Amino acid sequence: MGIINLAHGSFYMVGAYLAYGLAPWVGTHLHGGFFTTLAVGLTIAIALGYALEWAFFSLLYKREHLQQVLMTYALILIFDEGRSLLVGDDVHGVPPPPWLSGALPLGELMTYPVYRLFVSAVCLLVAFGLYLVLSRTRLGMAIRAGSSNREMAQSLGVDMGRLYRLVFAAGVAMAVLAGMIAAPISSVYPGLGGQVLITCFVVVVIGGIGSVRGAFVAALLIGFVDTFGKVFFQEAAGALMYVLMAAILVWRPEGLFRAA
Repeated sequence: MGIINLAHGSFYMVGAYLAYGLAPWVGTHLHGGFFTTLAVGLTIAIALGYALEWAFFSLLYKREHLQQVLMTYALILIFDEGRSLLVGDDVHGVPPPPWLSGALPLGELMTYPVYRLFVSAVCLLVAFGLYLVLSRTRLGMAIRAGSSNREMAQSLGVDMGRLYRLVFAAGVAMAVLAGMIAAPISSVYPGLGGQVLITCFVVVVIGGIGSVRGAFVAALLIGFVDTFGKVFFQEAAGALMYVLMAAILVWRPEGLFRAA
């Protein structure tokens, strides 16, 4: 969409707090469980994304990047202050659903949580679904055309305003979904969105700006580097992600992949 969106981490934070706040309400009023909570959260996320694109982001497409940064940074402040007023500044835990709370044995001494396997499966399903939408549907064709040349796509009859609103709402929904399913692993706390935002930018830079395939590959690379770095290089683990980014930018300044 050509937008520098500093508020994307805040959408992840919203998802985490939705997981914390919606679960008791859904259980009491809707008599639902984990998937009902996800469905309600995603409905709220889509409505939020649609409204934000209409009210704010639709004004930024032809503005300078500095104005985009200022607008989206203002949204970070608004979301953080709203979170503080509504929920407070305490750290909250979100329990996984009982049917995913077990662990699988790995040998005699180690176990692996079932919930983490569930999260991995959800991520793979979302990635595969996104691939199918972008590469196998007319909507995906319109999205790729609009990303490549907005004016040409609009001249061919694509309603770019409606399309961008839909794409942005979907992006917010995916960030919220990530926050909701990650909440039982990472807990819910102030500043959660900022940490995620930094990682997201590193992933985008490594993968190549505008490339969905690049973002997928870069996310896997960052995951491997972070995980094995904490195992083998504990003292330098926090910097390895940025070392990888610097090395790839020296080798390929445009990132691993060009925009699709």
